[in-house]
Amino acid sequence: MHTIIYKASERGTADYGWLKPNYYFSFSNYHNPSKVHFGALRVLNDDFIMGGGAFPTHPHDNMEIVTIPLTGALQHKDNTGGEGIIKAGDVQIMSAGSGIQHAELNASETEPVTLFQIWLFPKEKNIKPRYDQRNFDFLNRQNKWQFVVSPRKEDDALWINQHARFAMTNLSAGKSIEYNNGFEGNGVFLVVINGSVEIEENVINKRDAIGIKDVNKFIIKASVDSELLAIEVPMII
Repeated sequence: MHTIIYKASERGTADYGWLKPNYYFSFSNYHNPSKVHFGALRVLNDDFIMGGGAFPTHPHDNMEIVTIPLTGALQHKDNTGGEGIIKAGDVQIMSAGSGIQHAELNASETEPVTLFQIWLFPKEKNIKPRYDQRNFDFLNRQNKWQFVVSPRKEDDALWINQHARFAMTNLSAGKSIEYNNGFEGNGVFLVVINGSVEIEENVINKRDAIGIKDVNKFIIKASVDSELLAIEVPMII
């Protein structure tokens, strides 16, 4: 097993007034040559959006974009006709493909939104742009993995144009859980949304992350009640 620790305190930051992002990888004005991507995972932003804040209409292409709200509600609209409001428990995916334009805004004028926005390099380029979202019951991730994004039918998740899987769990203090790759040779980028866990001799705390590669399964133990996001991605792109 080869591991890379990404401490929350070492993330890139910015303050745009209405938007306060934290960057796990180089993005916008933050550049760290040692943190450009983890395999096919190119962007992971931990965003805080003030009430009334909005990303105006802007373009994307050839990127798989996943949005996971943690608190509040986010409104989406794009030029393919895709639109909706997502909140905690929902997951949204957009295949930018050959080109898409979209806008995102806080659905509330007063309450903030916190979310993860995640970009992956696609498996196939220039596909027809697409949009999808789904609600996932929190009860179905208690001390077990709930797959929310995956191309595999058996995972019953939102489809993605990549050999990648996103899984979430709420792990009780003292409990252990094993992660098994869905695709041999993939790596896993594990984010502790809340809590603290141990992986071998590594202690990973709130908003810390760990990149794990060169192994197809590993065990996580929760020191306290913890909320986790596992992003499994190809390491060769």
